[in-house]
Amino acid sequence: MKAAVYAGPDRVAIEDVAEPRLEEPGDALVRVSLAAICGTDLHFVAGHADMEPGTVLGHEFVGEVVAVGAAVSGIRPGELVLGSDFTACGSCWWCRRGDHWECAERQFFGTGTAFGKALAGAQAEIVRVPRASTVLCPLPPGCPPERAIFVGDTLATGFAAAERGGVGPGDVVVVLGGGAVGQMASLACQAVGAAVVIVVDLVADRRALAAAQGALPATPEEVDSLVRRVTAGRGADVAVDAVGGARVLDAALTVVRPRGTVVSVGAHFDASFALPVRRAFAEELTVRFAIGDAIRLRDRLLPLVATGVIDPTVVVTERVGLSGVPAAYERFARHEATKILIDLE
Repeated sequence: MKAAVYAGPDRVAIEDVAEPRLEEPGDALVRVSLAAICGTDLHFVAGHADMEPGTVLGHEFVGEVVAVGAAVSGIRPGELVLGSDFTACGSCWWCRRGDHWECAERQFFGTGTAFGKALAGAQAEIVRVPRASTVLCPLPPGCPPERAIFVGDTLATGFAAAERGGVGPGDVVVVLGGGAVGQMASLACQAVGAAVVIVVDLVADRRALAAAQGALPATPEEVDSLVRRVTAGRGADVAVDAVGGARVLDAALTVVRPRGTVVSVGAHFDASFALPVRRAFAEELTVRFAIGDAIRLRDRLLPLVATGVIDPTVVVTERVGLSGVPAAYERFARHEATKILIDLE
């Protein structure tokens, strides 16, 4: 079968790979109809973490179940399903708490061994899904796949930012990064009642998109004065790092008020970060990290996207076929696209 694979630093190729098969009783095989390119994929393609050439990329997908193992329940061949971006056993202490990311059985599709045992990704014609009863979810009737796919990672991550940041009615939130995750964080914060959401990005088109969706746009140079103006000088209640890395995390700490919260949902690959502990202590700051958990959040998020309360497709800038994926990665890396969907039907 055809698949998009990591071919070395900054290189993606379409190659013939072995078609997956059921390996465990809890496995399912899904014929992928829609996949997506995520900012996390860019980190791995750029070589920010070890990954073997030939690794099938991608962790966001919707498709039709074509086969299930003997232990799979709740999922049948022929059903259209949404996949979470990572697997979990569904029964351990962590999973029973809803903390699926901490499950010892976790595997992250298409990212090598960075977050667990390697698992081939979903930018392919067929993907093998371990722990399918936990990882897969049937789409609600009438829910467009191009909306549902965001619940598998990007919207779940944006909602996790609002949830972990404790965003509530009347809050002022600064989202640093206007890519797909930042835009989803903005929509999620507005949905839970934030009075003002400021989205900061270098790219004018992303600022314009944020403005069209109800946020106040700002460049990095403008954000400090804008925050002071809308908060009477206090600072933001919550600052969301939707990019990752020390520079953006530093910026988030700069704009948040005393007793405010910084929540980071951007991917981090640095081993350490110099936290300004004197200020953090004196101002009683809270710094939190969050990873989207579609397994826990999908029952809340799918109805919102199915009914259009949140329309995540506003960030889609293009759709490509599988053959167009290598060039799409290049455009994405140049910030010429906010979100790219991959049609495999």
